[in-house]
Amino acid sequence: MPDPSAKLSPQQQQATLKRFFNALADQPLPPDHPYYVPYRSAQPEEDYISFLGTEILYREVAGVNLFSGQRGTGKSTELLRLQRSLEQEGCVVLLSDMRDYMHMTTRVELTDFFLSAMGALAEQVQSRYGGNILNESYWTRIANFLQTEVEMEEVGAEWGWVKLKASLKDDPDFREKLQEGMRGHVARLIQQAHAFAEEMVELVRQREKDPHKKVVFVMDSIEQIRGVGADAKSVYEGVENLFSGNADSLRLPLLHMVYTIPPWLMALAPGLGSILGTVHMLPSIHIYQTKSRHPDPDGLAIMRQIVETRFPEWNRIFTREQLDQMALNTGGDLREFFYLIKQCLTRAGAARAEWPIPNVIIEGAENNLRRGLLPIAEDDAKWLRRIATSHGPELDKVQELPSLARFFDTKLVLNYRNGYDWYDVHPLIRDVLGSIGT
Repeated sequence: MPDPSAKLSPQQQQATLKRFFNALADQPLPPDHPYYVPYRSAQPEEDYISFLGTEILYREVAGVNLFSGQRGTGKSTELLRLQRSLEQEGCVVLLSDMRDYMHMTTRVELTDFFLSAMGALAEQVQSRYGGNILNESYWTRIANFLQTEVEMEEVGAEWGWVKLKASLKDDPDFREKLQEGMRGHVARLIQQAHAFAEEMVELVRQREKDPHKKVVFVMDSIEQIRGVGADAKSVYEGVENLFSGNADSLRLPLLHMVYTIPPWLMALAPGLGSILGTVHMLPSIHIYQTKSRHPDPDGLAIMRQIVETRFPEWNRIFTREQLDQMALNTGGDLREFFYLIKQCLTRAGAARAEWPIPNVIIEGAENNLRRGLLPIAEDDAKWLRRIATSHGPELDKVQELPSLARFFDTKLVLNYRNGYDWYDVHPLIRDVLGSIGT
């Protein structure tokens, strides 16, 4: 077999590996981006963004939809597609990444959630239509409210949205005091927030010169709230209560809302869709047949197509068998797949390895990825073995929610949907689980 690297000088090989590495940048892609692969829309029976968009278009009154999936499944990219498709149908779609407004590892309550949400909404409207929305009376009223009725001494008369935004996102002490102080004033804050949302919709309709313009607000990245250390239980309970116990508050007048939620929430509250709004789940690419370890050739073809679109020369560096095995060993999770490929490229470049890259380099990169998933406590291993056998969440008690959420957040458990939802443990820990606590 001829050496596929023979025609390239060492400098050219390094430049090629570098281009491949950077072609796998992890960022949301709009539908017209040259790297975008419309594999979801090519499967009409599983095109959950199309389902979500159609429901919004059909709905004559404002409502709520929930969008879920693990980090790394392409949610933000698909939400950009939702925005594009709805705007082509005449809607105004405002999309905010809530990581810019919320601290993602501390407890969230309805009060600070709504302050962040209304600020994000105002920023989007102001960005699109101009004006001075963020300095107008609503934020002055909020500052006065926090000063006088909630008695937060930290809030000064000069406070506006910019100062409040920074404190909500980066100051855990401020958020804790806000949550404590607002517990007797929740209803009033929600009333004010609903009124402000209505004002924003009316402003958009005025600027669009259409009194019936449909306005959609998409709040992305909420699903990335996660508990860490001793606060984990409180953080996860806060997310559960936010969505399970506040359905009426999360419905905003005139505004069609899309909230992203963590996938573990559906295991805890399977009836959430009927309470709040339809849940659309974006699973990992199903590279395995339903509830099995047998490869799905269609899913593997999608993974190859995604790489091919970004870097057509990939098959000079990896064989098809190697690329398929990396896809299988990362469970159809695109972010993990890209990360593993990039690890292989850097190791091959550092070693000045021949192409196709030797299997020993891929094995070393996989071992490094596996180490990031370890160690696993004995009780966790027992639970994970049950999930691997039943392909269900195996949540025996609500008190165990933080552990289940942690499994999803750390990718120890992956979510699939081949007709219906099922779960499996990360492929790189399957063999390890059998040796823990047995």
